[in-house]
Amino acid sequence: MEQKISKTRIERRIKQKKNPELVKTLIFLKKNNPLVAKELAKPVKKQRVWNLDDINKIGKDVLVAGKVLGMGDLNKKIKIVAWNISKSAIEKIKKKGEFVYLADELKENPKLKGLEILK
Repeated sequence: MEQKISKTRIERRIKQKKNPELVKTLIFLKKNNPLVAKELAKPVKKQRVWNLDDINKIGKDVLVAGKVLGMGDLNKKIKIVAWNISKSAIEKIKKKGEFVYLADELKENPKLKGLEILK
């Protein structure tokens, strides 16, 4: 069963955010991709964390609605888009794949086409 996405709840959560760049991104995503906006608007403690091993198993270009951690390695050339990432994950991704911050990806690809959303 598909869970309904409440734009009102996203609005309330946006008001609690202190990072102006995140607020701007959430407002844009609320209109264009409410599923990603809902996941990013969650409190940091409730956001999902993804390790590189988990992303490697998927094997496609992905958008991580949460944080990417550096546990594991990439075996394939994968593009990873995320709002938050650890330093060790960036170093490992540079060796084999490509990393783009979500705000930069939205400028190039506002509809987030070609990316599998991990939530």
